Amino acid sequence: MRVVIVTESFPPDVNGVAHCALQTARHLVDRGHLPLVVAPAPAPGSGPDTDAPCPVVRIPSLPLPGYPQVRVALPSRRLAAALVAHRPDVVHLASPFVLGVRGMAAAARLGLPAVAVYQTDLAGYARTYMGAGEAAAWRRIRSVHGAADRTLAPSSAARSDLEEHGIPRVRLWPRGVDTVRFRPQHRDEALRRELAPDGELIVGYVGRLAPEKHVELLSGVCGLAGVRVVVVGDGPSQAHLTEALPGAVFLGRRTGDELARIFASLDLFVHTGPFETFCQTVQEAMASGVPVVAPAVGGPLDLVDHGRTGLLVPPRDAAAVQEAVRALAADPARRAAYGATARATVEGRTWAAVGDQLIAHYDDVLADRKTAVAA
Repeated sequence: MRVVIVTESFPPDVNGVAHCALQTARHLVDRGHLPLVVAPAPAPGSGPDTDAPCPVVRIPSLPLPGYPQVRVALPSRRLAAALVAHRPDVVHLASPFVLGVRGMAAAARLGLPAVAVYQTDLAGYARTYMGAGEAAAWRRIRSVHGAADRTLAPSSAARSDLEEHGIPRVRLWPRGVDTVRFRPQHRDEALRRELAPDGELIVGYVGRLAPEKHVELLSGVCGLAGVRVVVVGDGPSQAHLTEALPGAVFLGRRTGDELARIFASLDLFVHTGPFETFCQTVQEAMASGVPVVAPAVGGPLDLVDHGRTGLLVPPRDAAAVQEAVRALAADPARRAAYGATARATVEGRTWAAVGDQLIAHYDDVLADRKTAVAA
């Protein structure tokens, strides 16, 4: 099968959309398919795509004002040319909003089947950054997803949200996790002594440091005796957060085996963002055998089994976050039980298993197209 993956982000970017697009391309290659990735060009000086599993067509881009880690693709003929040249059986649109919208339009013009993968709560982002614009965001989402042959939602909450806003043909497609890279055995006592020299309980956050993540909700946790907050990631809110989280250790962006070592060395993982359609870092913490505290909204509802693998708390409630951490900090046996159950829960959620589900969705869309033509 020939597939063009049109994605709003791709490595060297570090985010959920980029990671999922990379894992999708890898799996398609492993299964003998022929993917091509079309993505915005990264920041100057990033180097060639030598580590990509397949060819990558880069579209000229500019940094998003106020958020330079995000690159926005400029209008270009390269996208349509790539579709024509690759002759795909299906077009995969990863979190379509700018480049993906153009990809959907080009696929429609060429009569190509399209599968749109919903990954970003654009309406929530509009509310966070502009204080308005949710209706416009949903109009944009409906325009592209409504034209796709199938929309894939990463969680039950995301699927319900899409259907409530009139998106047709929605199916569930979760995300995989690298259970070899992220595992409890990577716990590093030397790193723990470095991060918490007085033996404090290590509570970690991993992700973008941006307004929509509400990392400032960890401020109360910073005030707990015997607790050390460790923050991994970068973004436009970093300067503000260094003041809002007194005593926290900021490690910046970490990836690969180094990130896995940090995850496994945590005692507790806390995610604060209320706009997660999935929340890959929660799953990576679980694979690392670390109990989780997360908001009871969006993707975490599917991932965290409250009272078995972690605790779900009301979203945007700093006091609830603090109390959940306080309760688990005082109960090592409970933390250990949650962590062991978390690891067992995700062991079957490999990228290979999830990738095969994706290929089945492609096959269904192609079969539906053939049936429609025959009729």
